Amino acid sequence: MNDIITTVIGNAVTDVSLRVTSAGTSVASFRIASNSRRFDKSTSSWIDQEPSYLSITSWSQLAENVALSVHKGQPLVVTGKLKVRQWQDADKSGTNVEIDAVAIGHDLNRGTSEFTKVKRVSEFYEQDPWMNEVADTEISAA
Repeated sequence: MNDIITTVIGNAVTDVSLRVTSAGTSVASFRIASNSRRFDKSTSSWIDQEPSYLSITSWSQLAENVALSVHKGQPLVVTGKLKVRQWQDADKSGTNVEIDAVAIGHDLNRGTSEFTKVKRVSEFYEQDPWMNEVADTEISAA
């Protein structure tokens, strides 16, 4: 099966919701709105087109970083696998357009951002010899 990889530029319209699956995997989700603008020569002004709303889902480390970094109203660039799902409720039905994100960042055309690298547990062990001894002790005691 071929995945449709796409990039969307827009604004977060909800706060990020972070949860953990029963298997211990982090999942973050939020909604984004994207709309284009066109120039109307007859009025010499820009006109906003109807927005498209998409659900964004991210997993594992990306999900945890998104939960700490993304907030409602922020301009974003999201790249990932496009999924279109039909749904039906007792009295309603509809279509949900979702992106399973592989990368999410702030749109730097509209502001600035500061990057902070995430330290993983293995990086702490490499930097602190005492932590290596603790880790070795815990591993050998098992």
